[in-house]
Amino acid sequence: MQVILGSGGAIGKDLAIELKKYTHKIRLAGRNPKKVNDEDELVLCDLTVEENVDNAVKGCEIAYLTVGIQYKLNVWQEQWPLIMKNTITACKKHGTKLVFFDNMYMYHPGKLNPMTEETQVLPVSKKGKVRAEIAQMILTEVKSGKLQALIARAADFYGPGISNSVFNEVVVKNLKAGKKANWFCSLNYLHNFTFTPDAAIATAILGNTAGAYGEIWHLPTVGAITGKEWIEKVAAVIGVKPKIQVASRFIIKIMGLFNPVMKEFVEMLYQWDRDYNFDSSKFETIFKMKPTPTEEAIRQIIKSA
Repeated sequence: MQVILGSGGAIGKDLAIELKKYTHKIRLAGRNPKKVNDEDELVLCDLTVEENVDNAVKGCEIAYLTVGIQYKLNVWQEQWPLIMKNTITACKKHGTKLVFFDNMYMYHPGKLNPMTEETQVLPVSKKGKVRAEIAQMILTEVKSGKLQALIARAADFYGPGISNSVFNEVVVKNLKAGKKANWFCSLNYLHNFTFTPDAAIATAILGNTAGAYGEIWHLPTVGAITGKEWIEKVAAVIGVKPKIQVASRFIIKIMGLFNPVMKEFVEMLYQWDRDYNFDSSKFETIFKMKPTPTEEAIRQIIKSA
């Protein structure tokens, strides 16, 4: 049995499909879990409640923590450490291996080109400090020998059918609707995105590879190109002109006074005012898997938008 904790997250559905290659015993746990495969077992689970998590993990060989919670600082500060504590406690109790689907918020802002698994952890954002804290909770337990776990990190993500992707929302949907694509700070810096179906495939591979545990892995991600090139590629696939509107740091701060999402976004702008190059060569070399080419990924996103 393998369980996905937070099966409604960005890769939950795709991961449930991929896990069928390894087992027919798949449990989906969340506040409102829905079957992906006919045989899936559903468990109602609030990950902030220790008893719920214990019940979801019990009897499972591997647990995948893929939950996405509200993009709000105080929610992250309150819930993430609790969710991680509950998950680690349950995995240790039941002898369950843990796979944590993570991001790159904890990395040193001056060392984003390239980012590797060895990049220095030195977050400047408050959300990054939360991510550093919960990742360290896992690493401490692994070092003590009390937990088998790995961390699978993704860059900003894009993919078909997901609603919490900046790229999907401000580039793809806008251009498809005949509007200007939005970008942040500057079009001239490098950026890359992890395609969610690739992330799901790779996360399933890692979870089911004994030798992958005890390490941090960057999930397969296409090479970085400039913001201008990203928008031009999307426009070319849709068949429209690449109309663009760039929001400066000042404008985003002003928008944040009236828009809660933009308010939360301000502290993350350092990821857009410099080159951002997420390197996944470790995974690609060892597992011989390349990320989906950019144009193909964009076609799939547009088809689902």
